[in-house]
Amino acid sequence: MKRYLSRLLALVLVVAIGLVGCSNNPSGLTGNYSQDTLAVVNTLKTAIELPNDAPDKAAVQAEARQKINDFFARYRRDSSLKTLRSFTTMQTALNGLAAHYSSYPNRPIPEKLKQRLKLEFNQVESAIRQGA
Repeated sequence: MKRYLSRLLALVLVVAIGLVGCSNNPSGLTGNYSQDTLAVVNTLKTAIELPNDAPDKAAVQAEARQKINDFFARYRRDSSLKTLRSFTTMQTALNGLAAHYSSYPNRPIPEKLKQRLKLEFNQVESAIRQGA
C-alpha cells in the first residue's frame, strides 16, 4: 500500500509541475491575434521612433527584438492567419526590422526603413480594424 501511495504522489507531482510549467506565458501575448498584433505594433513604433541618444535605447531595442520573436513563435505556424492581409504585412515589417537589428545592432535605423515600417504598421492597424 505504501508503494502505491508514493507512486501516486509522484504522479500527482509530475502532473502539477507539468501544468504549472505549461501555463506560464512569459511572452506577454494573450493569444488574441488582434490585440497582440496591435500591442506589438505599438511597442515597435516606440522603438523605431526613439532618438539615437536616448539612455534606454538598448533596453527598448531588446524588448522590441523579444516581441518580434514572441510574435513569430506564437503566430507563424497558424495557417488560418496566413491569408490575412494584416498578418502578411506584419510579417514583412517584422522581417525587415529583425534583419536590421541582427545585421546592424549598433547602427540607427535608416530613415528609408523607418518610413517603410511606419507605412506597414499603419496598414496593419487599418487591416486589423477592418477584420482582415
